Amino acid sequence: MAESVKSDGKGDDRIENLIAARKSLKLSLEKSKSLGLALKKAGPILDEMKQRLPSLEAAVRPIRAEKEALVAAGGHINRAIGPAAAVLKVFDAVHGLEKSLLSDPRNDLPGYLSVIKRLEEALRFLGGNCGLAIQWLEDIVEYLEDNVMADERHLSNLKKSLKGLRELQSDDERAHLDGGLLNAALDKLEGEFRRLLTEHSVPLPMSSSSTLAEQAVIAPSQLPKFAVRNVRASLRALDLDYLEISIAEFNDVQSIEGYIAQWGKHLEFAVKHLFEAEYKLCNDVFERLGLDVWMGCFSKIAAQAGILAFLQFGKTVTESKKDPIKLLKLLDIFASLNKLRLDFNRLFGGAACIEIQNLTRDLIRRVIDGAAEIFWELLVQVDLQRQIPPPPDGNVPILVSIITEYCNKLLGDNYKPILSQVLVIHRSWKHEKFQEKILVGEGTKVGDLLGDSWFREHDRCRDQYAEIFLRESWGKLPGHLSREGLILFSGGRATARDLVKKRLKTFNEAFDEMYKKQSSWVVPDRDLREKICQQIVQAVVPIYRSYMQNYGPLVELDGSSNKYARYSVQTLEQMLSSLFLPKPGRYASFKGRQLSDKFNNGVADLRRTTSAVV
Repeated sequence: MAESVKSDGKGDDRIENLIAARKSLKLSLEKSKSLGLALKKAGPILDEMKQRLPSLEAAVRPIRAEKEALVAAGGHINRAIGPAAAVLKVFDAVHGLEKSLLSDPRNDLPGYLSVIKRLEEALRFLGGNCGLAIQWLEDIVEYLEDNVMADERHLSNLKKSLKGLRELQSDDERAHLDGGLLNAALDKLEGEFRRLLTEHSVPLPMSSSSTLAEQAVIAPSQLPKFAVRNVRASLRALDLDYLEISIAEFNDVQSIEGYIAQWGKHLEFAVKHLFEAEYKLCNDVFERLGLDVWMGCFSKIAAQAGILAFLQFGKTVTESKKDPIKLLKLLDIFASLNKLRLDFNRLFGGAACIEIQNLTRDLIRRVIDGAAEIFWELLVQVDLQRQIPPPPDGNVPILVSIITEYCNKLLGDNYKPILSQVLVIHRSWKHEKFQEKILVGEGTKVGDLLGDSWFREHDRCRDQYAEIFLRESWGKLPGHLSREGLILFSGGRATARDLVKKRLKTFNEAFDEMYKKQSSWVVPDRDLREKICQQIVQAVVPIYRSYMQNYGPLVELDGSSNKYARYSVQTLEQMLSSLFLPKPGRYASFKGRQLSDKFNNGVADLRRTTSAVV
């Protein structure tokens, strides 16, 4: 029995061991299963880590470089990224214009043209700076490769991208960045232009296909026909029939005195409003064809539209018979012309307007000579009347009263400054005519001795040195008003404003320095002085005017605008036109004694008054 019990005890132990082993195996299986699931989940994570290791290695590699190399690389990278970022910024701005450029231009044609102009500026900027940006990026890639500071695969991708950009940039047909947008805008503009032509033109019959081909080219010679018609229509409303009056149609100046007053007002209106507008139109339309083309177009418009008729009327007045009233009217004509002097020099100063220039000079000379001649004859006329006995009743002679009233008017506030200016100019002309005939140029002994060829060579050298002077002095000023980088898009106005301020400041400093230096210079020869001043004005003022019209608003709203927009266009033109004038002291001996506003009724006082120069 004991053995049986003992045997049963061992059996129970074995069973328990089996149960324990089973449990252990079960736990092991469960752990294995869990481990298998965990390994299954870890597989993708490991694959992802494996894929990220190269980029992580490339990112960590610069950290392993020396500190000096990292600092040097930072400067190189910043210099390379700057131009590339500027190119990308402008490129993004170009796409910002897409909505405006694809809209209908008829809604706002001036605004549409402004946007196209911005696009053209942007394309010029991209075309000029893309190559530089690519070059700098290639340099930094080469630098990183030489210093082993980037992953080879990453550098290889960069090289491929830069190579593609370089090929695109060197391909002429594909070099027009975003040319499709510009072409689309130009197509819309062409369609709008055709619509305007259709609405405002009358179709003309065309005889043959060859004629059609010839007429398809729009030449500058066609513009004056329409412009002349428009200007004449505007002048017709002023009732300018009096301009056609000939010298045979009136007896004296008094009969057309009212017309002379109107002449000054009408001339000012025509010059400042009508011809000024046509001048700007010709400049805007044909500026790219050159100065000779658009100035020639404007000269035809001005000559055919009526400016010659205005000058001819003034000449007709100077040819009328002499009388005291004519002196006052000649002074009125001189005042009107002098008031428009700067406008005449600017509008009609080009070589294409030589006919207008000659007629204007001839009219001014006739006016000044005629006024001075009548003024100096007043004394003679008074002396001729001295022999007439006084009135029996002892009153002041009527002639004395008339002359006294006339002199009070002539020497009053209205005519006194004009008369003084006319007499000074006339006196200066007489100084230029040397008494010694041997000193006079052509047509005299010097001309016979030296010959015409010497005079022509002298004039050629004079013009050549004047051109060199202009190029080496005032001709450098427009270079300070560069438009590079001034593309006015949203987000870039602050940068553009800073550039405009900087360039205006540089321009003002250069202008002030040059003007201060040359304002004390004197060119005695009047024709040469006027020609040089005219060339300086033409070299500086149009560019300054265009620059201020386009970019002036950027600084005008600034609190310190006076520091940069220091000169208006009119002020600049006046300053340049007044250069090289003789000093007033040169004619100090011409000043007469001051006269009293009151006149005595004696003939001696009248004689003193009429002989005085104020």
